[in-house]
Amino acid sequence: MSPLALRIPRCLLDPSADLPPADPEGLVAIELEHHLGRITALRSASAPLARPLPLALSPPVDPHVHLDKAFCAASFPNPAGTMAGALAANLRELQQRRGDDVSQRAERALERAWRYGLRALRSHADCLGPAALEGWQALQQQRRRWAGRVELQLVALAPLGHWATAAGQGLARQVARDGGLLGAVLGPPLEGITWEAGALDGFLRLAEQLGCAIDLHIDESDSGPARGLGALLRCLDRRPAGVAITCSHASSLSLAGPRRQRRLVERMAHHNLVVVGLPLTNLWLLAKRPEHTPLRRPQAPLATLQAAGVRVVLGSDNVQDPWFPGGDFDPVELLRQAPLLCHQLPWQRQGLALFTREPARLLDLAWDGVLRLGGPADLLVLGASGWGDLLARPPHRRVLRAGRWLPPPEAEAPCPRLEHLEPEGASPAVG
Repeated sequence: MSPLALRIPRCLLDPSADLPPADPEGLVAIELEHHLGRITALRSASAPLARPLPLALSPPVDPHVHLDKAFCAASFPNPAGTMAGALAANLRELQQRRGDDVSQRAERALERAWRYGLRALRSHADCLGPAALEGWQALQQQRRRWAGRVELQLVALAPLGHWATAAGQGLARQVARDGGLLGAVLGPPLEGITWEAGALDGFLRLAEQLGCAIDLHIDESDSGPARGLGALLRCLDRRPAGVAITCSHASSLSLAGPRRQRRLVERMAHHNLVVVGLPLTNLWLLAKRPEHTPLRRPQAPLATLQAAGVRVVLGSDNVQDPWFPGGDFDPVELLRQAPLLCHQLPWQRQGLALFTREPARLLDLAWDGVLRLGGPADLLVLGASGWGDLLARPPHRRVLRAGRWLPPPEAEAPCPRLEHLEPEGASPAVG
């Protein structure tokens, strides 16, 4: 088998490998060989290069999605694109949701994620409504079905007050048996749900008793700067948590004044909190007003958090549901959007780590995503020769998993809707 000649970010290559320094884009031209699903050789590319080499990454990880409601936007629309509209449509969908719906959505999502190049996902699952248990069990079945292809980690999401009830504590024990995480909402959009210190402290104690990590939807808001985060930090200052805590969204933290924001992020670093930035859904929903173009659009202040030593990752969040009508479980699209939306630059180590090494660490995956001898022969190879080429246009891709090439995603095949526009064999008119 001929070696693969590629340009790969140096930060995704074994630091001990004998390779040349990275170029100004942070890339190294290498030749990679593999056998039986493992990398057998990793060396500098032969010179001179006859053609530009394709850009390649190790397969990304998405730390925050919602498989159970994906692809339901057409049936439960939110035409105004508001937070209130999203919540209302979500609650209507919950009353009609069945386990089969969740299974079909998850299967479709995981199939797309697999072919787009994702290797792992953390999905939140709504655990209220008539079919809450059915939905959770359906996702557990899909987790087992896709093990070894797309690793799936599940978070049981419920209002904070639910975990103090008998039903909530029974659910928590089920989640612990299934190896899941506990999730709750602090702050908007569930303003009517109590989340005072006593309820929050009880939730943290429950997670510790069961040995479950926590992933919170926190401060997904364009007002009340860091309201939920402040409550969480006060609890942790009184009694540090014995389990890992992830803070998803943290959007309104960006609205806090500089001095308060600095104090908050320093306390977050002290308590080893991890933040998942979710710019697509946040910038779609937040600060939306009739006949008003928002000039201040809240999202997690990623650079400020990184500078303070808080671990940060980036997720796609909602896909074609009432909360966000776009998305397709495509990590490359999020990678392309990140420089524009939150100024996270993939040619910088911290910018690329948001998609690769840091989410792998958050999900406690066996492989950190670094390519090394004897490591997995898993690659996402892009039809782009560098970062500028990647940002210029959506690239075609090939996905190598365990040394075998996957068929391309259906979205990158010829589009049947357009085939009738051009007779077979015809050439476009010129002039």
